[in-house]
Amino acid sequence: MNKSLMVTKRDGTQEQINLDKIHRVITWAAEGLDNVSVSQVELRSHIQFYEGIRTSDIHETIIKAAADLISKDTPDYQFLAARLAIFHLRKKAYGHFDPPRLYDHVKKLVRMGKYDHALLDDYTREEWDTMDGFIDHWRDMTFSYAAVKQLEGKYLVQNRVTGEIYESAQFLYLLVAASLFSKYPKETRLDYVKRFYDATSTFKISLPTPIMAGVRTPTRQFSSCVLIECDDSLDSINATASAIVKYVSQRAGIGINAGAIRALGSEIRGGEAFHTGCIPFYKYFQTAVKSCSQGGVRGGAATLYYPIWHLEAESLLVLKNNRGVEDNRVRHMDYGVQLNKLMYQRLIKGGDITLFSPSDVPGLYETFFADQDKFEELYVQYEQDLSIRKRTVKAVELFSLLMQERASTGRIYIHNVDHCNTHSPFDPKVAPVRQSNLCLEIALPTKPLNNINDEEGEIALCTLSAFNLGKLDNLDELDNLADLAVRALDALLDYQDYPVIAAKRSSLARRSLGIGVINYAYYLAKHGVRYSDGSANDLTHRTFEAIQYYLLKASMNLAKEQGACEYFHETTYAQGILPIDTYKKDIDSLTSEPLHYDWESLRRDIKEFGLRNSTLTALMPSETSSQISNATNGIEPPRGHVSVKASKDGILKQVVPDYENLGENYELLWDIPGNDGYLHLVGIMQKFVDQAISANTNYDPKRFEDGKVPMKVLLKDLLTAYKYGLKTLYYQNTRDGAEDSQEDLDDGCAGGACKI
Repeated sequence: MNKSLMVTKRDGTQEQINLDKIHRVITWAAEGLDNVSVSQVELRSHIQFYEGIRTSDIHETIIKAAADLISKDTPDYQFLAARLAIFHLRKKAYGHFDPPRLYDHVKKLVRMGKYDHALLDDYTREEWDTMDGFIDHWRDMTFSYAAVKQLEGKYLVQNRVTGEIYESAQFLYLLVAASLFSKYPKETRLDYVKRFYDATSTFKISLPTPIMAGVRTPTRQFSSCVLIECDDSLDSINATASAIVKYVSQRAGIGINAGAIRALGSEIRGGEAFHTGCIPFYKYFQTAVKSCSQGGVRGGAATLYYPIWHLEAESLLVLKNNRGVEDNRVRHMDYGVQLNKLMYQRLIKGGDITLFSPSDVPGLYETFFADQDKFEELYVQYEQDLSIRKRTVKAVELFSLLMQERASTGRIYIHNVDHCNTHSPFDPKVAPVRQSNLCLEIALPTKPLNNINDEEGEIALCTLSAFNLGKLDNLDELDNLADLAVRALDALLDYQDYPVIAAKRSSLARRSLGIGVINYAYYLAKHGVRYSDGSANDLTHRTFEAIQYYLLKASMNLAKEQGACEYFHETTYAQGILPIDTYKKDIDSLTSEPLHYDWESLRRDIKEFGLRNSTLTALMPSETSSQISNATNGIEPPRGHVSVKASKDGILKQVVPDYENLGENYELLWDIPGNDGYLHLVGIMQKFVDQAISANTNYDPKRFEDGKVPMKVLLKDLLTAYKYGLKTLYYQNTRDGAEDSQEDLDDGCAGGACKI
């Protein structure tokens, strides 16, 4: 290494390279880490230095050299690289390593327009000084390298055009807490700020992208998921497109229910014209979705829903595939196909499915969600009515087309509308659930818009977060964590702005939350149980019982203080009905685990005091936020002990938690022999989860004759999911033959929109 090499400093001046300084920084970053070599990082870095290299590029080179050494045998390089990246990030943000005083930092960024001015209005200088004492900046050193790069790319307040960074992670966590609890009474709010800061900055509670990127800034829209329903009219279609544009620009992932739009060839204005059918309007929605990015953080993305019995179903099922021409394809959205018991029965019995235009069969579309018995009665009646336009298709052929498209695109999703309404917090006769969202875990009532200012319409928003199961020492810790999560997210509903009035009305009246989990695979590994063999069934039952119990308890206690949500009377909870009363009883064949909590006392309390929130649970993919917490992704098994994820910052390697001690306990995705064990576990979770679950199906063609997954296997898994009460199915992943036993390239959710 040439010690006389000249380097260019940040101010443009040149000086001789200081190898001792580089050595000291790497040595500092390596302190307390196992199996890392300072000299190896130096060696890999030095060969890339060149005359006149900028000091910032030196630091980037050192970081990359450390990151390239991350492997399952040397996992601590992910923390060495992270510490070096934190050092670099702070130098960019502050000009030096030590962060400024909290009050000075907030005042400066408010003046710059980067932080919400309310921060200074709501708290006194003395309170800011107290909160400064809450912050532990050393917690930055617990991030993995992938986490730091995700923070830098998506979450930290910055100028995305110039690349300037204005804060480091502990300010993010503290200011999210301060923002959310700012309206609490002065005698209690700092205690909540400290407890919530501690829970999030130590990764016990995981926050979604919109909250981490947005809370503390002047942008005040933080719901991860937006559900918009479209009626069968031009006014409603236009209002839907307008609402899509507003919410895509505010970082939200979109669910569109467009199943009511009449079919091609239907009468318009009493036969004055033929209807153009669904596809032109789906293209219109796609244009709206892609018209702007989600706050500069990620691209717009949406999933559109329709019933399998729609007259155009055979054309709609192939909209995403690569065959066909632009005229008959709408490829840049995902699709959710709505099913119910009657459709499955027709499949099982070898019968037919009759396709209708919703406009020709009064009441059929409404009862599809609200009343399963009435739906079947009407459906059979309309099948026998010779005056109604219809088409009959063999059920096995229609389902096979559905599963073929699901297999080939991976992104045709399943929505069991009956389970969403029979095992639901909402009374389907007054507030039916008609759709889910981009990530298939939200199940909330919606009503179509007739114009963008329609006060009668209902856009559903869901505000998310997650518990990190890997951080739990015992389930009773959930009591405190549930209280913090519910209070914080409930406060967020009042803190945020609402671009569309139909969203504000329903959000503040229903106050729906969706709290899920991350690090489930690590949780199973810690307990020595597996996805595939039933050994995790009882543990999963105990865990998700505790989660739902403590969340309901927290919401009930909040209702005691602040009142039940306005639409509490539209929930089944108001009737004293709990998730333990309505689950699919087939689950009892999978686990005989008893209930461990006092549900009857809780039932009485809920009937007396109500709930502050109509819903509490939803299990989301959590692709990015799992990385931030150095956790496994949501409820999913890892594809390898080292995940290798492509991002705009390059390749990010991350080793599963505690690999050194638990590596053999992890059951990797492609080692799992089939989907049954996983689907059973999701069914057990769904017993307690009041919304839905982002659950994937996975297939390795090499396990099958001729390297093809048989249709009967796909249909069997679909029926298994239905049997055990799953409300939704998300991705279908097919192993492509690449070597991924240890490493995997995975871009996460569709369009990134559900990366909480």
